[in-house]
Amino acid sequence: MNEIELIAIFLFILFLLLGTGVWVGLALLGVAFVGMEMFTSRPVGDTMITTIWSASSSWTLTALPMFIWMGEILYRTRLSEDMFRGLSPWLARMPGGLLHTNIVGCTVFAAVSGSSAATLTTVGKMSIPELRRRDYPENMVIGTLAGAATLGLMIPPSLTLIVYGVTINESISRLFMAGILPGLVLAALFMGYVAIYSKTSRKYKPNPEPQMTFAQKVANSRFLIPVILLITVVIGSMYLGIATATEAAAFGVIGSLILAASQRSLTWGTFTESLMGATRTSAMIALILAGAAFLSLSMGFTGLPKALAELIAEMDLSRFQLLMVLLIFYIVIGCFLDGISSVVLTMAVVEPMIRQAGIDVIWFGIFIVVVVEMAQITPPIGFNLFVLQGMTHHEMGYIARAAIPMFLIMVLMVFVLIWFPDLATYLPDHMRQTPGG
Repeated sequence: MNEIELIAIFLFILFLLLGTGVWVGLALLGVAFVGMEMFTSRPVGDTMITTIWSASSSWTLTALPMFIWMGEILYRTRLSEDMFRGLSPWLARMPGGLLHTNIVGCTVFAAVSGSSAATLTTVGKMSIPELRRRDYPENMVIGTLAGAATLGLMIPPSLTLIVYGVTINESISRLFMAGILPGLVLAALFMGYVAIYSKTSRKYKPNPEPQMTFAQKVANSRFLIPVILLITVVIGSMYLGIATATEAAAFGVIGSLILAASQRSLTWGTFTESLMGATRTSAMIALILAGAAFLSLSMGFTGLPKALAELIAEMDLSRFQLLMVLLIFYIVIGCFLDGISSVVLTMAVVEPMIRQAGIDVIWFGIFIVVVVEMAQITPPIGFNLFVLQGMTHHEMGYIARAAIPMFLIMVLMVFVLIWFPDLATYLPDHMRQTPGG
């Protein structure tokens, strides 16, 4: 049986399971089980137990629930209100006005959350009513929020980068550092689009903001101090080599608890809600990772990844051509799977390809995150679209159309990364290393 027939069988079983409503993690386990049972002579039960335990007990993976818990705690604080009060005086006079608070607010919260959905919900619950009250174009309010919230997947701490790092056994701290500059560049591209739109669109007629003196702006900036301190502790400790990603996550949880307590948002109810929310999300991701690890092993025994890597090598694709094929591939599967599932499901096959092509795995981590970000705002499974629909009560088609410019900007960002690879590799190459980092 050739590799094309094997892929067809694997995909048929996977989509059959997913189509019947089976959880993604269990679907991956099911595909791997059938693959090993049908195409290898290995003992399936023993192998599955060993693989699931190894995937679930990884020390690197402990950063994941900690960062998720940090985001859950901050979601229940007044952080979004304080960010809006601190940012709006400085951004109001820029071309595009307070629409920039969506982008900058998402960028800031992404640096302490790691989740696209948490970033979108936290910033949106404050900015949407405020921007509507000032008559900003509804399509721009929704579009900028949908696009900028995806920065939660790239700017550290990023849950997708943690999953990618665990899957390919790469340093989480180095991946985090790699996401900083591309994340800031993508935010700048979003802001540039807003500025151009504000100067060229006739629909752009928001109510002007009251004048503020420089002293008043500085006074309002005090609301940004807690979140800036938290970002400095989490990201700074990793960059300076003081802490590994897991230790930085623990610092972040402690800092977010202190921030919630200082804002009087920390009650026993919010504490238990945040803990249970983090537990549910972490358990879901751990199950997906366990399923993906077993699927990777199963595929390895069948020889499929090696055969595909050799097939790609025989096609003699250039590095650029391979990246274009992968770009289209991930955009298509992103229409049907969430970002983390897309990464873990495909890495067993894609990793040998990129290593064979000589593509830096750190750089490719950022490339894949940008493409996975697009999946957050593409129908029919784009999770950010569903969150926005619940917050704004618009039809899904309207929200998807509003997000199209942001999708195109992300496509542009892919080419920026290809043209300027140092954006992703400069900081990891110059950061101080910690043992286990």
